[in-house]
Amino acid sequence: MLTVDEVRLAQQGDCEAFIRLITGMERSLYRVARSILKRDEDCADVIQEAIFKAFRAIHTLREPAYFQTWMFRIVMNECHQLVSKQKRVVIMADLPAKAAPVADNEHFEYLDLMAEIDRLEDNHRIVISLHYFEDMSVRDIAELLDTTEGTIKSRLHRARAALAKVMDNPFERTGDYETC
Repeated sequence: MLTVDEVRLAQQGDCEAFIRLITGMERSLYRVARSILKRDEDCADVIQEAIFKAFRAIHTLREPAYFQTWMFRIVMNECHQLVSKQKRVVIMADLPAKAAPVADNEHFEYLDLMAEIDRLEDNHRIVISLHYFEDMSVRDIAELLDTTEGTIKSRLHRARAALAKVMDNPFERTGDYETC
């Protein structure tokens, strides 16, 4: 759990406090990076660089209560820098393999949902991830992404509609429109 006291300790140079803060956020940082990037290796690189930059700049954070939002912004900036640097060439080894069916139907549906979220446009994928997986409010997401609440609501609506459409019709996922 992130606390303002921990952030203040980290700002005063307490390395252990900074480690505790980052440890408490590692899954969230990964989910934010993964909502922008496709490869786990890229996510790991971006998160490592973001943590390094945050450690060096934590003393510049004006409001300790916004540490988590600040970290998300650093990760997102690093992701966007990586994307702009990379040439998007599809390598056969990078293509996702078809997942084997899982015995637990709920788990299988969750994997389907995650695959469909990965296929959303970048703007839609990031708002879905922040809203549903990081439990951020529309207002906080708008602030983080430097846009209006109306834009975030619109992106959430479009993303949910796209997911509902595909999840309701499994043939749209595979492109298999032949008769059932």
